[in-house]
Amino acid sequence: MTASLFAAALGVELQKSLRARVPVVAAILLVGGVVAICLSVTVAVAGGDPAIVAKLGPVVGEGGWNGYLNAALQVTAAAAAGACGILVSWSVGREFAEGTVSGLFALPVSRTVIAAAKLIAFAAWSTTVALALISALFIAGVLAGFGPLPRNGGEIAVRLLVLVLATAGVTLAAAWVATLTRGLLGGIAATVVLLASAQVVVFSGGGAWYPPSAPALWALDPTPTTAVPLAGALAVGGVFAVLTLLSWRRMELDR
Repeated sequence: MTASLFAAALGVELQKSLRARVPVVAAILLVGGVVAICLSVTVAVAGGDPAIVAKLGPVVGEGGWNGYLNAALQVTAAAAAGACGILVSWSVGREFAEGTVSGLFALPVSRTVIAAAKLIAFAAWSTTVALALISALFIAGVLAGFGPLPRNGGEIAVRLLVLVLATAGVTLAAAWVATLTRGLLGGIAATVVLLASAQVVVFSGGGAWYPPSAPALWALDPTPTTAVPLAGALAVGGVFAVLTLLSWRRMELDR
């Protein structure tokens, strides 16, 4: 009985992700935006303008596939955090914003199961978008004339996949905040805080041990030293997932 109810709840959440505009638009903006930005900066530096090289050179390095994919790792970190944070805030907060949360109390499916279905649907969306982004980046690179796929293409693809999924895990903090504040805006505000604080902490030199920035730093330099903070970031995502489930379980109509 419980398994069938969970399957039904998951099916509903997956259908919402397929039919609603927010998940589709977020996916298009993430994939299209990252590819467009990375191509633009790589081509601009290849043009040889001294001013542009001075500003963007550190991002794309020597250009070509290496510079293009290095830019992708850097841009994806921030873009994925923004897109994932907004998407999970929408998934959780829309029930409050649209006033449908009261109807959930009358369903035979527990609120914990509904919340779990939302989180799994979010994980499925994140995985799909990550794979789409990886494919789009390599296809765009070939079409842009960077030559055959690089030998380390498989490694970069894995790093991008882990980067997006780990970042999505950290943004589960937005799901918890959206639940506590009973709306989308709280979760979106939490996403903005995660993005801004990650930038500040990285610039101050302590980003490796800060969960929101740990996935990006690992993706840029996957060593045992950066792998430990990455594991910590994954654990933090798990903690916020549990907190979200507990908050939905204890939810009351008058609170």
